[in-house]
Parts: sequence; C-alpha cells; structure tokens
Amino acid sequence: MLRALENSIPLKLLRAREAVMERFRPHLHAAGITEQQWRVIRALAEEGPMEISALARKTCLLPPSVSRIVRDLSDAGILNRKASRDDARIAIAALTARGRQKFEHMSKESIRIYSQIEDRTGAQFCEQLMHDLDRFIESLEHEKVQSVAAE
Repeated sequence: MLRALENSIPLKLLRAREAVMERFRPHLHAAGITEQQWRVIRALAEEGPMEISALARKTCLLPPSVSRIVRDLSDAGILNRKASRDDARIAIAALTARGRQKFEHMSKESIRIYSQIEDRTGAQFCEQLMHDLDRFIESLEHEKVQSVAAE
C-alpha cells in the first residue's frame, strides 16, 4: 500500500528544505544572489578553484546550470573562469577577490541564521540530523553503486 502523501520521504525532505530556506532567502535576495549561486560561491570558497563538472557534483546542480551560473557570476566579477592548463576543453572556476569579499560578508549573516535554527531546534538535534541524513544518503548511494555494478 502506498504511504500517505504526508508520510512521503521526498515530500518531508522538501518541506524540511523549505522550512530552512525560507530563513535564508531574504538574506540571499538582499545580496542579489540566488540559492544556486550561493551554493557555487560557497563551494569555491571552501574548496578553491574547481572544474565545472566537479562543481556541479559538489553543489548538486546540473552541469548546464552550473555553466550558466558561472557565466553570470563571472559577468558580475564574483568569479573567473579559465581553461585548464592540461585540457583547454575543461573550464575551471575560481572566486575573485570581490567574490571572496562577498562570501565573507554573506557568511556572517548565514552564521547568524544557522545559530537561530540551532537555538530553535537545539544544536544537538541539528548535529544528529546531519549525521542521520549522511547515513541515509550513504545507504542509498551505496545501494545505487551496488546495483550499477551488478548490471
């Protein structure tokens, strides 16, 4: 029997995401940054220069979307894009000084928002939730890898 819609895991995960993102969206909007652009900026700030395909995997975005976001952020002076030294067909994205400054500025408000979420739900709860979600993802990804290998 099919689970009731309110007990659907994908729907619960979407509702949880929306409950979190509604706290971040005003901050992103005020900075003139989309959710997806922020993910790209954060990934580059945390990891350093990255190939577009690796950036897509890291941010859970489709490569064509990342290419468009990189182009838009490059036009805004937030990052630069250049060809790989090893293969001119591969593009590498990196934050500019302006992009690093934007990241640092926006991070302060993001930290405050995360603190509010932890104050509301409890820091230990958030830590356990992250652990449980990691286990959930790893379990499903492991199963996917196993089934692909069996084919």
